[in-house]
Amino acid sequence: MSIEIKVPTVGESINEVTLVKWYKKDGEWVNRDEVIAELESEKATFELNAEQAGAIKIIAKEGDTLNIGDVVCSIDTDAAKPVTAIVEEKKTVTETLAPKPQTQNTKPGTELKATPVAAAIIADKKVDVKEVMPSGSNGRIVKQDVMDALNNPGRRPGTVMFERNDRVEKMSNLRKTISRRLVEAKNTTAMLTTFNEVDMSAVMDVRKKYKDKFKELHGVNLGFMSFFTKACTYALMEWPAVNAYIDGESIIYHDYCDISIAVSAPKGLVVPVIRNAESLSMAGIEAKVVELAAKAKDNKLTIEEMTGGTFTITNGGVFGSMMSTPIINIPQSAILGMHNIVERPMAVNGQVIIKPMMYVALSYDHRIIDGRESVGFLVRVKELLENPELLLFGKDPVKSLLEL
Repeated sequence: MSIEIKVPTVGESINEVTLVKWYKKDGEWVNRDEVIAELESEKATFELNAEQAGAIKIIAKEGDTLNIGDVVCSIDTDAAKPVTAIVEEKKTVTETLAPKPQTQNTKPGTELKATPVAAAIIADKKVDVKEVMPSGSNGRIVKQDVMDALNNPGRRPGTVMFERNDRVEKMSNLRKTISRRLVEAKNTTAMLTTFNEVDMSAVMDVRKKYKDKFKELHGVNLGFMSFFTKACTYALMEWPAVNAYIDGESIIYHDYCDISIAVSAPKGLVVPVIRNAESLSMAGIEAKVVELAAKAKDNKLTIEEMTGGTFTITNGGVFGSMMSTPIINIPQSAILGMHNIVERPMAVNGQVIIKPMMYVALSYDHRIIDGRESVGFLVRVKELLENPELLLFGKDPVKSLLEL
């Protein structure tokens, strides 16, 4: 019997996907639930699994655009399992059950394939062998290879200087979606950006003092994202328009904070969501950030994990950005941009003191958020970050105690 493997439904608004890669060849044996292909929608990348074991017959090709429900391949479940697959299966089971042999440590440099002269120069000049393009027989590095690497530092091995090649690549569905949404945000919102600067001394002191204990107790690092996320949740509750969006002639306000975090993934920028961030602890936020970032890196994010955010935080500082104007993640109404922390001279009580400062930027839709609200929101975020103890109650603990 032959069964058809079709493109599954991956979201209400998604009608087509692109077949990115086949993991199996035509006629090859596949096991049940084995990953056979990788598909990409306009929002995420996902895997296609074999519903039954058998011989695969490939119908769609890599790069094809397919509609939901289109047949990708078929599987002949009556096909005889090849001897090679049986042997490989037994080998896998044997290797799994067998004890792992003890391996001896090899001294650094014993795997280096180079002539004696080349090896001596590499050791003397401390040349990174990754920067050397071997030209000798069987991949052996010769003297001239090392000299070329020394004379052309930073040049990628194997490249020709002054080459003028062009390379054409088809845009992925994800990149098309990013392009469309960014242009739509610029064209359909009254976008404006307001700036402020934050003294990060207090946050850095807290991290320095408690990061080891935090990691020991919670199993995650204490990063900057949890401080910014926590500060934003308090500020969003105080300035609800920043946490709202326009729907036709109505404004939708949210009594919760689903914080989208911009993550750079292999195939483009993705924005997974931390649900109910206002209810999470610092450790809970950090754990969620690690989880979502890992999924983004492996292209494992689901549609549900990337939709429905109410406010976005993006951190260009990890790439060294000092200042930028982030673009709103529609249909949201605002996005906070974090930037690089730089030591700068600051005037404090008539004294010039070196402080670790960060510029922060809030881009917002002026149709729904007024200047008072945008500036007030950013000033509140600044206040909470410069006084981390306020993140416990959202205000001064003594005032909270006295109900002031």
